[in-house]
Amino acid sequence: MNGNGRRILGILLAGGTESVLQGTCNRTRSPREGTILVAPSLEAGLYDAIVAARAVVCGSGGLTGHMQSLCRGRGIPVLRVDEADLADLVGEVTLYLESASIVVGPDTPSEPEAGSPALDDLGSACAVIADLQDITTINSSGPKAARVESFFIREEFLCLALGLSPLDAMAGGPADITAYGQAIGERLCGFVEALLPGQRLVLRMLDLRSDHAADVTETAPVAVEPNPEMGMHGARWLLGSVAYRDALHAVLATLRKRLGDDADRVQLSVPFVSDETEFTQLRAHLNLPDGAPLSAFIETPSAVHATSAMCAAGVSELFVGIKDLVQFYLAADRGNHLVADSYRTRHPAVLDGVRRVVESARAAGTPVRVFSLASDLDHYLKNLPTPDGYMMCTAELQQMLSPSPSRT
Repeated sequence: MNGNGRRILGILLAGGTESVLQGTCNRTRSPREGTILVAPSLEAGLYDAIVAARAVVCGSGGLTGHMQSLCRGRGIPVLRVDEADLADLVGEVTLYLESASIVVGPDTPSEPEAGSPALDDLGSACAVIADLQDITTINSSGPKAARVESFFIREEFLCLALGLSPLDAMAGGPADITAYGQAIGERLCGFVEALLPGQRLVLRMLDLRSDHAADVTETAPVAVEPNPEMGMHGARWLLGSVAYRDALHAVLATLRKRLGDDADRVQLSVPFVSDETEFTQLRAHLNLPDGAPLSAFIETPSAVHATSAMCAAGVSELFVGIKDLVQFYLAADRGNHLVADSYRTRHPAVLDGVRRVVESARAAGTPVRVFSLASDLDHYLKNLPTPDGYMMCTAELQQMLSPSPSRT
């Protein structure tokens, strides 16, 4: 450190494209372009402030919470420090990613350190995105962008970007439900128009946990659950909502009207599904057009066990959600920094589960993709059977696709 400021050590939850950056602290919940957002925790209600920030410093949370994943996809660094240190973060600060530290007050940054690890064989990649600009970022990264076969987005991220409250819409009348579906559909049309030939978009249908829903809901009642991660969300909630089914049909009708046959480039995926029975029930409940592909996320041990049966039930594709799978295999909440040492993305039990999914899907002829953090990718490539491709956050994937003089 070259200045006189205080250095605060932390834990880096998400990296970025720069190893050293400076900015002014933003302690409000309002967006301030280019500032360093300081918050006790990251939550859906901070979406606008997060995406406007140059970096985020928080006092709690784990590596793979939803908002941390949003930041990783956007290349927004997230540093977690002790909550007691948050009060000192005012004025100008300098964030050092390599040492996972932040200096309060003037400082002269050191030379940036280089680079993301080399990648030998990414396979057919799927980019996990948060908004339209992520597609344009990937597709402008150079000739290797064609290796990105698909883009994956959560419906709740679309809601946050559009300022939509899905539960309020579902609790309204037919006009509110239709308006919600049309808004989502119109936004997806813009995404499709940004795709390169041969690329597609995978929409993970609404998976709004009750604690996250409370942050973006104004009028609809939201259940108070003791453990929202294991509560009424994902396929469980979708099965009980006729309103969402109607909203989804409005989405599909909007895509077909605007895009014609290109509407088929948008495919649907079921979140947080337990087994083949739940998948089959949900497909029937949604009343999708005959032949419409419906993929599913493997995020729980029960879904790992049911992989072969789900393939037999007609799932079009499988996505292995490592972040949730780790927390359920190891009973380690991914958003709880107190158990961060127990949250291990390379744990033998987790890798055994992923191996079973990949082998079962390949035996059934069902495409399967595995999510990976950049730091784990080389390990997965060496220790797992080859899936059809890997899913990665936009910023991490972009670094691997972009030309670099340090790579051969």
